[in-house]
Amino acid sequence: MSVVISDDILQAAGMSEAKLKLEIVIILFQKYKISIGKARHLAGMHLIEFQQELAKREICVHYDVEDFQADVETLRRLGNL
Repeated sequence: MSVVISDDILQAAGMSEAKLKLEIVIILFQKYKISIGKARHLAGMHLIEFQQELAKREICVHYDVEDFQADVETLRRLGNL
């Protein structure tokens, strides 16, 4: 799927295409619509770079008990725990 936003809109917003895309991705992440992995991928950023962007904006990374348990299970499955 593609979304087309005219250059007029970008100019009126004072944003580049990349900045607008990042804003949309961050909104989706904040609303729990996409994971941090999907968000950083859509933003075209490395995980640490995306986390730094979130920190700059004082946005917490979503990481709850279920995420922790899934990570522990993955580590066990890989033989790293």
